[in-house]
Amino acid sequence: MSVTAPRGFRAAGVVAGLKPSGTRDVALVVNDGPSRAAAGVFTRNRVKAAPVLWSEQVLKGGRVRAVVLNAGGANACTGARGFQDTHATAEKAAELLEDSAGEIAVCSTGLIGERLPMDLLLPGVDKAAAELSRGDGGLAAADAIRTTDTVAKISFRQGAGGYMIGAMAKGAGMLAPSLATMLCVVTTDADLPAEALDRALRAATGATLDRLDSDGCMSTNDTVLLLASGAAETVPDEEEFTALLTEVCADLTRQLLVDAEGASKAIAIEVVGAASVDDAVTVGRSIARNNLLKCAIHGEDPNWGRVLSAVGTTDAVFEPDHLNVAINGVWVCRNGASGDDRDKVDLRPRDVTITVDLSAGPHSATVWTTDLTADYVHENSAYST
Repeated sequence: MSVTAPRGFRAAGVVAGLKPSGTRDVALVVNDGPSRAAAGVFTRNRVKAAPVLWSEQVLKGGRVRAVVLNAGGANACTGARGFQDTHATAEKAAELLEDSAGEIAVCSTGLIGERLPMDLLLPGVDKAAAELSRGDGGLAAADAIRTTDTVAKISFRQGAGGYMIGAMAKGAGMLAPSLATMLCVVTTDADLPAEALDRALRAATGATLDRLDSDGCMSTNDTVLLLASGAAETVPDEEEFTALLTEVCADLTRQLLVDAEGASKAIAIEVVGAASVDDAVTVGRSIARNNLLKCAIHGEDPNWGRVLSAVGTTDAVFEPDHLNVAINGVWVCRNGASGDDRDKVDLRPRDVTITVDLSAGPHSATVWTTDLTADYVHENSAYST
């Protein structure tokens, strides 16, 4: 049921003609309340798409009635007219819902640098509003926001007291920090204020979606929204809610990882023994972005030297002769030198785990990435055509 698993939400996904494929490309998610509390996190890219700039302003009020999402165009780097198009989209949804455009968030995904065909998008919003439902609407909405995604990505969990968290996401390429090029809408029928939602969302995404780093490329459109209807009339413990929300975000992170463009390996980089969590994340990201290592993993070569060279480019606290590295459970590097026989490493499975022990403290973090393949290069060399 995706975003319609929690009570108080309806959704739709329709064909508006924005995608050349003729598949669904406009989605609408509506919060029927009684609460409209909301929170959001956005790309840290300094070049922000018009819908990001708009939605950042909307979220300052801590209330969202509905979210309009489109694939088939990012509406990024489109100037003042692009921002006007986003405003017009919000105004259209507000008119149909008899509400205020100031509580309508907008998300777009697709090719950067081209304006959206508003003569197709606005009728698509009309159509989506007419097809809103709690039944099939959530899955249709998740399907409509796909670009190069091969499958729709959804998740939901039930919390203590019967409240639900539901979510949908898209993302398959340009996967890097600051939310992994994704559009994501998370809904809950729990009753929490905007401030609590914001704390929970930042904690959950910080440990999951923000640590997915497939290709080191940060999107202009990253958006994760959390909407609460309060329809379950349950006020959960904030810590318990955050833990459940983190589970949902972790599930989405995994789905994004295994559907990454052209990837044949899903790689978890576990950094342990760090002096701080920041150090662990910094080391994990450096390894995740090492193209030589990503090529080696694609070729099923346990080249641990490339791991150490990536660690050495960071400012993390460690001593080179205290570093240890395991690949799929085999400690191929011990104390900065050769360890167990690398031939014992089996890299045939899709899932690969690289563990790096910095021997510098009690902290740890995991960053996720993929291998570098010819399919990835091909898909991204022809993206705009």
